[in-house]
Amino acid sequence: MRMADPLCNASASGDLPKVLVLLRNGADVNGSNKYNRTALQVVKLGNAAVVEALLLEGADPNQRDPVCGLTVMHDAAREGYRQSVSVLVDHGADVNLVDERGNLPLHLAAMEGNLEATRLLIGLTADPRAPNGQGYTAGQLAHIHNKEDTATCIHEYLRLKDEEDED
Repeated sequence: MRMADPLCNASASGDLPKVLVLLRNGADVNGSNKYNRTALQVVKLGNAAVVEALLLEGADPNQRDPVCGLTVMHDAAREGYRQSVSVLVDHGADVNLVDERGNLPLHLAAMEGNLEATRLLIGLTADPRAPNGQGYTAGQLAHIHNKEDTATCIHEYLRLKDEEDED
């Protein structure tokens, strides 16, 4: 029996003990389930311990979803799972990859008003002023979607960065 499907099911439900048993018994951490997705791509993002267990076993944090082209970082940022975003960053996830619409994880976090994920990502993003494929920056997206706390956070970060650059 293929172990990718049970591993993906355990990962999606956030069942850390089962994930660990399956990995110990030879499940391929980067194996695809019947929907062509890996355990990390379907992981319960609210369970950072499962995210980390998969990454420690060599899960590829930058593999794109076969349908929508998102990485798990895009998903975690969009959904506001700050702990999972942090674990992903610690294990080599690239915060500067864009999705098919030109969105960085920062754009998605800002658009959804996920303030803590935005705070974490903004300092790690190569160009926090970069526009997405529609020409909007993360700050503009936060404002357009009425996420004013997030828009203010981005504005203040960029203002302070500009002041530092002047010195």
